[in-house]
Amino acid sequence: MSDKKTALVISAHAADFVWRCAGAIALHEEKGYDVTIACLSFGERGESAKLWKQEGGTTLDAVKKARRIEAENAAKALDAHDIVFFDLGDYPLEVTRDDKFMLVDLIRKVQPDFMLSHSQYDPYNTDHSFATTLAMECRMIAQAWGHNPGEKVLGAPQLYLFEPHQTEQMGWKPDVFLDITPVWDKKRAAIECMQGQGHLWDYYTNLAENRGNHFRRNSGGQSGGRPARYAEGFQSIYPRTVDEL
Repeated sequence: MSDKKTALVISAHAADFVWRCAGAIALHEEKGYDVTIACLSFGERGESAKLWKQEGGTTLDAVKKARRIEAENAAKALDAHDIVFFDLGDYPLEVTRDDKFMLVDLIRKVQPDFMLSHSQYDPYNTDHSFATTLAMECRMIAQAWGHNPGEKVLGAPQLYLFEPHQTEQMGWKPDVFLDITPVWDKKRAAIECMQGQGHLWDYYTNLAENRGNHFRRNSGGQSGGRPARYAEGFQSIYPRTVDEL
């Protein structure tokens, strides 16, 4: 078995990973990690307005196909190890017991050193908070020795919650800032793959610049902080075990 480090992103919709943690994906790939992206849905109903509004109309299958291509292109731009589509539907995102076990299977297969998903609360898009509840539940199941005995159980990977769209409304409080300046061009290329949501391109560019400011401030500020231009913020769920502070 490979001793290569891994990470798993659980994205409610096909574009979510791009806006919120594309920098983390690209950066860790460059550091030698294998990063797997799990898209629970294509965002075909609620996050594809531009496709539904196009002249001449469209179909659900055509929208799904377009969103899949966008997500695959974005993952390629980030050099992601793999992208997996569950096609569970959106608005609302709903899962069965078997669907949960499919995600557990993926978690055990990847054996991530860390996981990434959405904020725990999102009154504007309950698919997002549901995805994180699902990630936490499946992480728990993957740790259970009694689930499919004989398989390698999961350790205790940290779950980082990436930044939601309207931070103040979500109760999301970052405690980790990641400098993504070295891979910003890859994130911007991935952003531009999402043709169906062009109105978000500049928003998430500006957000990365703002978080770069927060990185500089918290890495030393005027006393000599690292000059990060772009960063991403995350909120960790589980305690960290340390030998020194």
